Amino acid sequence: MDKDIKKLIKKGESELVEFKKSFDNEAIETISAFSNTVGGKILVGVSDSGNIIGISIGKGTLERLANKIQQETDPKVYPSITMKKIDGKTIIVIQVMPSPDKSVLAFGRPYKRVGKSSFKMSKDEYEFLILEKHKDKLQFDKQSCKGATLKDVDVAQVKNFLKKIVFERRLYLDLKISAKDVLKRLDLIVNNKLTNAAMLLFGKNTQKFFSQAKLKCARFKGISPIEFIDMKVFGGNLFQQRDDALEFIKEHIKLHAEIKGTERIEKWEYPIEAIREAITNAICHRDYGIASNIQIRVFDDRMEIWGCGHLPNPLIPEDLKKKHKSILRNPLIGKCFFLMKYIEEWGTGTNRMVKTCLKEGLPEPIFEETSGDFLVTFRKYRISEESFKELNERQKKIVDYLRENKKINRRTCMGLLNTSKDTAVRELVSLQEKSLIMRNGKGKNVYYYLA
Repeated sequence: MDKDIKKLIKKGESELVEFKKSFDNEAIETISAFSNTVGGKILVGVSDSGNIIGISIGKGTLERLANKIQQETDPKVYPSITMKKIDGKTIIVIQVMPSPDKSVLAFGRPYKRVGKSSFKMSKDEYEFLILEKHKDKLQFDKQSCKGATLKDVDVAQVKNFLKKIVFERRLYLDLKISAKDVLKRLDLIVNNKLTNAAMLLFGKNTQKFFSQAKLKCARFKGISPIEFIDMKVFGGNLFQQRDDALEFIKEHIKLHAEIKGTERIEKWEYPIEAIREAITNAICHRDYGIASNIQIRVFDDRMEIWGCGHLPNPLIPEDLKKKHKSILRNPLIGKCFFLMKYIEEWGTGTNRMVKTCLKEGLPEPIFEETSGDFLVTFRKYRISEESFKELNERQKKIVDYLRENKKINRRTCMGLLNTSKDTAVRELVSLQEKSLIMRNGKGKNVYYYLA
């Protein structure tokens, strides 16, 4: 055992080992940090450089240390405290186990271990840990729906759901079981009370209980959310909202068709698979405690799908184009969408969206958080906000014109820029070289459009 301690000292301080000349307040902060990470050992009587200087041990010393640790930690920590003789000198070894909920305080403050140092957690980090600790109680879809009874459940919808999942997931379930038993098996009835998820998914009148659970769709004129051509608000249960939103989009984007050989090939302006994935994600992951609606905005040059609330912690937008875990804000809703094969619980949905857009020759979708909400933007053209900002003022005018008017010729460009033919052509050629616009036609019939 002494040899093991010597090896630890020789290796030096690390994420799992801390040296202390004496037991002080910093040692208790380190106990909080170890508890909130993966545990570790504190060796008291060893200098930062690894020299064994020893410590004086009196009657009741270990008991006083234990009492001090318990008094200044919350929840109380009960580490293993032992005394060791190394090279004739006494040291104290404090073995700290990781806390299950990672939220141990020292002197009323939370700490974490990063490398060989202990740091005070930020407010956001600590709040996230508390939410994780109580997430089963706090998750909206798991809470009881006040005032809801089985009379408020659409039995036909439950039965149709059962038939669908039996087929899609090859489940061996009795199709004759009652709607109540189906809901119980899905954990949508707990302690004989319907959950919020039950009413969101299978309510006869979902908006009676959740007026905010609606989905707004609008087709705007041009590229600004000022004047809309069509607008609809969809209620009903979450499955209905998903289907209605997709149909609205199909009504307001173009469908191209061409004949290849004897086969007719149809292609939507935006890949329907990616759009469907984004809508489904918005419904599954929205914060239903927020008094706002999911919004789908269709413009001439793009489509925006606005969720309600930020991404589930600890995800950030940059994670969504890489490998990442599936983190469900509403696990009961997610489970039912999974059984319907609307989602897969692997965190690959956003990756598929990116691949599908690129396969169709479109730019990658933009994932971002704005005004506290998660936003997905599908773009028709290659130009991004970043590349737009890098253009000169004349080029920006040309791009803005093309967004509104689809195409531009040289004469129109001269008038737009109030400049000579040579300057207008130079700016058009520059944009073409940047692969932001394309040229079509010959001679006097040449025109340019956004790539």
